[in-house]
This record gives sequence, structure tokens and C-alpha cells, in this order.
Amino acid sequence: MITLGQASNYSLGRSFRHLLAWGTKRDAAALCADLAQKYHTDATKVALYHTGRSALTAAILAVKEQAADQPTRVVIPGLTCIAVVRAVKAAGCEPVFVDINAENLEYDYEMLEQRLQEKSAQINIAIDKKDNVCYNRSILLVQNTLGIAWDVTKLNEIAQKYQAVIVEDLAHSAGRFYPDGREAGMIGDAVALSFGKGKAIDTISGGAAIVREGGALVQPDRKPKLSDRLRDRWYPIFGGIARSLWRCGLGKIWIGGLVKIGWVQRSADAELDLSRRLTHWQAKLARRQLQDLPKTPLREFRLVNNRAEVLEKLYQNGYCLDEIWYDTPVSPKRYASEVDFPDTECPQTVEISKQIINFPTWYKDGRMDEAYRIVKEHEIK
Repeated sequence: MITLGQASNYSLGRSFRHLLAWGTKRDAAALCADLAQKYHTDATKVALYHTGRSALTAAILAVKEQAADQPTRVVIPGLTCIAVVRAVKAAGCEPVFVDINAENLEYDYEMLEQRLQEKSAQINIAIDKKDNVCYNRSILLVQNTLGIAWDVTKLNEIAQKYQAVIVEDLAHSAGRFYPDGREAGMIGDAVALSFGKGKAIDTISGGAAIVREGGALVQPDRKPKLSDRLRDRWYPIFGGIARSLWRCGLGKIWIGGLVKIGWVQRSADAELDLSRRLTHWQAKLARRQLQDLPKTPLREFRLVNNRAEVLEKLYQNGYCLDEIWYDTPVSPKRYASEVDFPDTECPQTVEISKQIINFPTWYKDGRMDEAYRIVKEHEIK
């Protein structure tokens, strides 16, 4: 059975190497040095966290204007994850959703400008013409959803026009290149990486924050909880067992049981704690992956009619791709009520979330060919 999740990007050998991995403080220091060199900053401006959402929170905190009278607004694409929204709020900021386009899931730039203008007027942002100072500037999040590189040339123009700060979220896009030739992670004042399940760098959990222009990062100094460390080590093995049981209908029962007893944690439920650091063994694994980043998008996507019917047909042919991500503007659906999402202001996002199907890119040797053929019959052009 070909699955989208359940550590399907882990081979059996990689799963056991992950389980038995070990590391030291030197590995963590070496990862910080490598990230600093790659993203053109100093190693003192890099911090490693136990979760990607903690890293994103730290990156936002480092570049927000602490003395502003109103909460700093962080502009995020309509199609996103609850982890991003929670990270923005944990940094004491206001999430502002902007509609996206169906071509590459990036901002609808006309809508982006409109939202920046509206919000500027609503909270009376003052732009001092004499001193050319913008108070309480917005932060624009570059998400590069599914690893699809955005048009940052246009984004830069808008950021400069409104004196906005750019934070790049490389959870999906580490190693990717923008259309203008620059590597992802090279344009923002701050950068956040996630090392969570299915990310461009995957050590099951973890993340890093990197700052080029801004304040100091919160440096974590506590180990993750023992339960979290054990879950991180064993998840690829548990996922492999789930995949082997999926076809006979026991895979979901296996994973569901592990979730119930606390041996597996759902991705969206990871803890946000700036005091918890990345483990040394995960730093060692992340460093190895940093040196050999994927050359293709993390996933591919298609927009289809009658998605439930398409997913069922795929399942009957050996493809379990119902971990759609994103089947609602802010995924996963179980947390949709937590977010006051502006449906009427993001109509394209709402429509895309009803139509999107994701394909993993880590299966080789034509194993996805039949899935592509099935989806093509229902694809929206």
C-alpha cells in the first residue's frame, strides 16, 4: 500500500538508523554552524528547538517590533497549518489571512496589497514622511507550500512598498530555489525550519530559527520530555508497521491505538515550548540531511472534482492519499473551529481546500504512475 503519511519516506534501514542514532553537543554546534554558513549569518543567531512551531515562534519574536502599541500583524497564506497560526499567536502577533492562487498556492498578490492597505488603515499605522519610519510593520510569511517556490521578486516589491519584514518558513522548501535563482531562505530577515514528519528535513520532530536582521533568539536549554524523545525515536518503526497493515484495514487501528496510549503523537499536536531544545542525535541526523536536500518539491498537488470519489478509487488501486493536508484552509480539520477564518475574503482558498489532492514525491520507479492516471480523469484544468 502506498501511503502519504506514516513515515512512508523512511526505508526499513533508515528507520533503524533513526532508532539507534546518537549524538553529542558537538553535533548540535556543528548543525548551528552549518545553518549559519548556509543562510549567511552568525552561529550565535541560530537556535535549535524540539518543534518546528517553536522555531517559527522564535523567528517571529526576533523580528517583531517589541515597542509597538498594537500587535504586529503576520500575514500568512490562506492555506496553512494550525501550527503556523499558533506560532503567530504565541509570538503575541495577529494572524492575517490572504487568499491564494490555484497555480502554485502562493499569495494572490492583488489581495495581499489590499489586505496590507486595509490593516494599515484599521489600526492607524503611521508612516512618518519626514523620517520615513513605519511603525508596527507587518511581517510577511513566505510559506512555499508543499515545497513549491513562490515569486519572491513580486513579494519583495510589495514588502519594500509597505516596509514589511519577511520571514521565510522552510518547513517544506529547504533546498529549493525561487524562480529568480535565489535559494529559499536567502531573502528573509529571519528563517524558520521544521524537522517534523514529512518535512524537507525529517527527524520526526525539531526545528531551527535563524536571524539575519533582528533581535536575539530565545535559546532553549532543556531536553525534550522523555516521552517525546521515545516517540521521536520509535515513530518510523511504528509507521512502517502501520503501512504493512494498511491494505487489510488494520493500519489505522494500529496507529489509532498508539495515539490513544500516547506512543504516537499527531503532527499538529506537537508542543510549542521555546525552552525545549533539539536532541543531539536529531541534530546529527538533520545535519546529514542538510548536506543532501531534496531537489524536487516536497509534494505535488492536483485539483479534482468529486474528491471523495477519487480518493476511494485511488484506495482500491493501492494508494491511501486521504491525508490530504489541506482539506480545510487551516489544517487539520479538527482544529478548524479554533481559527476565525475569513471565508468570504479568501474564496479561492476555500475552493482549493475542497479540491486538492497531494502526491508524495519520494516514491520512485514509476510507483505513482497509476495514481496520476486515475486523477487525470477528474482533474480540474
